[in-house]
Formats: sequence, C-alpha cells, structure tokens
Amino acid sequence: MTTSSNASSEPAAATRPPEPIRVLVAKPGVDGHDVGAKLVCRALMEAGMSVVYTGLRQSPEAIAAAAREHRAEVVGLSIMSGAHLPLCEKVVASLRQAGMDHAVLMVGGVIPARDREALAALGVSAVFGVSATLDEVVRWVEQHGRRAP
Repeated sequence: MTTSSNASSEPAAATRPPEPIRVLVAKPGVDGHDVGAKLVCRALMEAGMSVVYTGLRQSPEAIAAAAREHRAEVVGLSIMSGAHLPLCEKVVASLRQAGMDHAVLMVGGVIPARDREALAALGVSAVFGVSATLDEVVRWVEQHGRRAP
C-alpha cells in the first residue's frame, strides 16, 4: 500500500529573527551634557536595537567613521549647545564622505522650531526636542530605521 503526502521531504527552512536595527548615538562638539543621550540609548537597547554610544565631544569625522565601522542604519545626534545647524552640516558631509549617507539621521536636544526646516534641508530626518518622550523616539526608529545601503 502506498500513501501520498503533500508534505515536502526537505527540512523546513529555519526562520531567523530579523537583525536588530543598528543605531549610533553621538555627542558632537564641545557639549558635555549626555544624560539624555544615555537615556535614549537605554530605551533603544530595551526595545531590542543594537546601540553604540560614542561618548562626549566627538568630531563629525569620528562620528562618520564609527557609523561606518558599526554599519549604523540610524545616526542619532544629541546637541544641547545650540550649535545644531553647523554641527549637523558637518556630520552630514562627513557621513557622505564616509559612504554612510544612506543612514537615517535624527537629532535631539535644544532645537528651536525655527531651525527644523533648515535641518531637514541638510538631511536630518527627525528632530526630537527636550519634551520628546523615549517612546516617541523608539517608535520613530522602529518605523524609519531600516534603510538599505
């Protein structure tokens, strides 16, 4: 007696969970306030993302090099000094030079509403003011953090 089966004799393909979103958080310039950046890092890690924090007083070139080394999909800048426009311009140029201009760029800190349009023109995809919640940041990264190189 023969039986037929619709089941394949090949083993089922193993399903892997998706790779975590890779995020680099940096503090460009001379700003020494990093509590907010560290809280954002913690929230992103708790949401299952792979997060690298570069530390204080990073040059735009060092940020771009770290983003490239860690294959960051998202680069987050924390800027409390008021120098967000020139710093973002330099970071965007450094990311482009490093071949990392595909990374999504977000900025958080003391950012006046009047500067948001100029930041968007530079290539900043999101701006989070000091009143933004960690949940808002996490949700935004989950929705926008995957960009193919």
